[in-house]
Amino acid sequence: RPLPISARQTELGLGSRACNFCASSILCNCPLVAGLTMAVDDDRSKASGSVEAATTFASPGKDDAMAMVGEERHVVDAAVEARAVRKIDWFLIPAMIVGYGLVYYDKAILGSAVLFGMTKDLQLSVVDASTTPPTVDTRRLSWATSLFYFGMLAGLYPMTFALQRFDIGRILGVVVILWSAICMLTAAVTSWQGLFAQRFFLGVVESIIPTGFMCIVSGYYTQSEQSLRQSWWFSSTGLFTIIGGALNYGFAQIQGGGPRPWQYIYLLAGSLTFLFGCFCFAMPNSPVSAWFLTREEKFAAVERLRHGQTGVRCTKFKWSQLKEAVLDVKVWLVALMMASAYTMNGAVSVFGPLIVSTFGWSTLASILFQFPLGGICFIVILLTGYLGSKFNNIRILMLVVTCLPVIAGCAIIWKSEWSYHAAAPVVGYSITGFFGGSVSLVITIGMSNVAGHTKKSFMAATIFVAYCVGNIVGPQLVWSQTKSEHYPALWLGLIICYIICITAAVVLYFVLRNENKRKMALPEDEAERAKLAFQDLTDKENPYFRQYLRFGLESG
Repeated sequence: RPLPISARQTELGLGSRACNFCASSILCNCPLVAGLTMAVDDDRSKASGSVEAATTFASPGKDDAMAMVGEERHVVDAAVEARAVRKIDWFLIPAMIVGYGLVYYDKAILGSAVLFGMTKDLQLSVVDASTTPPTVDTRRLSWATSLFYFGMLAGLYPMTFALQRFDIGRILGVVVILWSAICMLTAAVTSWQGLFAQRFFLGVVESIIPTGFMCIVSGYYTQSEQSLRQSWWFSSTGLFTIIGGALNYGFAQIQGGGPRPWQYIYLLAGSLTFLFGCFCFAMPNSPVSAWFLTREEKFAAVERLRHGQTGVRCTKFKWSQLKEAVLDVKVWLVALMMASAYTMNGAVSVFGPLIVSTFGWSTLASILFQFPLGGICFIVILLTGYLGSKFNNIRILMLVVTCLPVIAGCAIIWKSEWSYHAAAPVVGYSITGFFGGSVSLVITIGMSNVAGHTKKSFMAATIFVAYCVGNIVGPQLVWSQTKSEHYPALWLGLIICYIICITAAVVLYFVLRNENKRKMALPEDEAERAKLAFQDLTDKENPYFRQYLRFGLESG
């Protein structure tokens, strides 16, 4: 706990000089001075050097935190730390829930829009009358879905590294407002070709959100806190499935002239996104520049991240870290897990309501059946995030466990009777919502097990490149000509994907465990550990970084 101003501080010159932390020119008791007084020994030159390190700007290539806390470890007030975390939570988490919720709603409303006349208005399906009975070709709808993710693929790496290099608030604000405009312009589209173009560019601008949020969480929170915080914002996948379903159900009641119901949906989504874009301009770059924290709270918010060795933010792009990331097997195992797990979303987010309607349910009832799917998704994401933050060594185990209900749900839908108002396939459809927990855990495992800002940015972008691959593949598994056979390619393909995800998770566990064993055999020096924390070193360069499931010991 910081001590009152003392004769020892005055002797060392810590309370009588102009303090670069609190800008005081008189005797000061800011956390920097108190922390340094507790950390230094009786040697004046060592104390003086610590002050200089902690009160100058970070040199190029070093973490931004270096300018505030320096290389030496400092003791901070636990009450101040708790207050800082609480403020960070209240500022970041609601904003990220809304932001990612809008991303998910924007993607998923295509599935509801096709039930409200969009398919007919934009010729997204083609009826082949030459067959008996006539068949419907929905490949245009599949490509409208997939092109969004091709756009995301094009934007992910440029957007992610732009967030690393430039002001986060300005970049986010401008791109999100552009996203809102493109979304609202969907209402003006009059052909399937126009929708294809709109979906591609929508994917480009929306790519900034998920990777940006992943990097923000890893820069503000300790490893033990990241699981819960990542799950909070990602849980909007389920939450906005419910909220979006309710809104879409309301728009379905609109009758008469004027815009079609599906056009109202896009106008609303774009308007909400515009408001979120205006808020994004207030987003700080890191705890160092968080305007909603006091100087004392900023110091605590940064210093508490030292032990995890993951750093806060470094704006310099490092080719050596990029090379390491490309050659790191962990990155590609996480990517394989994400691509496999998110194939489910690619199929269900757009074709889910359409598939449910084939069970004999009306258009409106098909929308309402998104509620249990979204509810299960929401609850499982939050539950896995909470458990991952409370118990040791269970994240990969939970990932495997959450994959099993998804496999069971796919099998139930595929093999059950699709009679009029059939209940079994609806139950199977609902329990596939466990996929949200699987994906949330992949994000947490990936981001908490790498360090170095360029490498973290690459990991975040690669995770969502894999996310795009899964979303591109998913719709292509829906073959309309196999409807009478219950879309076997879709359900068998999804079952195989989740078996791959489980296998990759098991392999990753042994990779992480072996890396930890190797590092734990090395001698430790606490002074060196504190010094290396904010040098922007990668997990492989830093001998004190520990691979993480929950608590950085043996875990992987």
